[in-house]
Amino acid sequence: MQIITTHKNTDFDALASMVAAKVLYPEAVCVLPRTINPNVKAFMSIHKDIFDMHSSDEIDFDNVKRLIVVDTNNWKRLDRMETLSKRDDIGIILWDHHKGNGESDIKATWECREEIGANITLMVRRLKKEKKRISPIQATLFLTGLYEDTGNLTFPSSTAEDAYAAGFLLENRADLNVIGTFLRQAYGEKQKNILFEMLQTAKRSKINGYSVSINKLEINGHVNGLAVVVGMYREILNVDAAFGIFTNKEKEKCMVIARSSADSLDMGSVMRSMGGGGHPGAASAMLKSVNPAAVEEWIRELIEGNQQASVQISDIMSFPVFTVESGTSMEKVAALLREKGCTGLPVVDGEKLVGIISRRDFKKIKRESQLKSPVKAYMSTNIMTIEPGKSPIQAARLMVKHDIGRLPVVENGRIIGIITRSDSMLYFYDMLPD
Repeated sequence: MQIITTHKNTDFDALASMVAAKVLYPEAVCVLPRTINPNVKAFMSIHKDIFDMHSSDEIDFDNVKRLIVVDTNNWKRLDRMETLSKRDDIGIILWDHHKGNGESDIKATWECREEIGANITLMVRRLKKEKKRISPIQATLFLTGLYEDTGNLTFPSSTAEDAYAAGFLLENRADLNVIGTFLRQAYGEKQKNILFEMLQTAKRSKINGYSVSINKLEINGHVNGLAVVVGMYREILNVDAAFGIFTNKEKEKCMVIARSSADSLDMGSVMRSMGGGGHPGAASAMLKSVNPAAVEEWIRELIEGNQQASVQISDIMSFPVFTVESGTSMEKVAALLREKGCTGLPVVDGEKLVGIISRRDFKKIKRESQLKSPVKAYMSTNIMTIEPGKSPIQAARLMVKHDIGRLPVVENGRIIGIITRSDSMLYFYDMLPD
């Protein structure tokens, strides 16, 4: 057995490096530490089904033959790996971008150690060399880790290779809007002054029933963190949606950044109409040689034409729905999950929804004889459902809030479909089939 792990208080660079290691060592199992940073926890809450992570409780350490460590070279920083540190019969592969010091005590059989801005940059180098394919979601996570550890390539530790790696990940469709949602970006004096200026000229208006503020501002040179500024601007004004139209006359460019808290007002749809992109709550577009007043009018027209969420749950849900009766044995449920390739199923009594069973519920089983027990003994009865006319962002918020992986779609008391974390992610990353 091979396992991949990283340091406690896992940050995005560490998580990204684990996922990259999984691409390089597909037979290995990712073991996530118990303590992870809050923004990483938020990210994982809706990506849990996409990145296959395990806890140390699920690992039989006696069977571990190889340990792959990323983003650290210190046993004490690893979570529950003490038994492996005392063994000399396992192979250890090490990927680390930190300078060796007195705390470096993991003796690797093979290592890649090099001072560089982000550990994921080392991993990307190998991925490129081996011509491994990565998905847009993986590219987004990798770039999030790279930006976090290099301060968006502004920290002195950043190198040219970090910048090249960032370019490669953008070529592989890393989503900057998703990154901006989860990454704590810099907020300094420049950003503070821009926010103050925007608040001084702020105007609210009602467009198609939504409270909206559109602010036009001329900026000089490149300014990082404008997405953070627009997000704070929207929160302070307490409007449904806020748009920042930032013009740079020297470069004849106009950056439009949009933030929304209204489930039915899809910023991604609005910005795509302007040649940009994003997801429902956060989006942006880059325009060339345009009049800011004309851009504002364009935004107003697009919002006026927004009657409802451009994509509804009914558009992306899976159907027909496979269900199991509450008296079905856990053994049969396990076989059905394998057969259908899903991570959970609704449990019914006749046509009535009575619970949800997921792979995680199988952790409650301690003895083989318990597999003969009915599913109703292990299912979750705290059922959250959603209506088909709701938006994907509403579904995502429910799944994050309640830490659940799927929502039955119910209409007139009947289950007509199901939406999972994976369905939501495909939508947010613009990967829905045409």
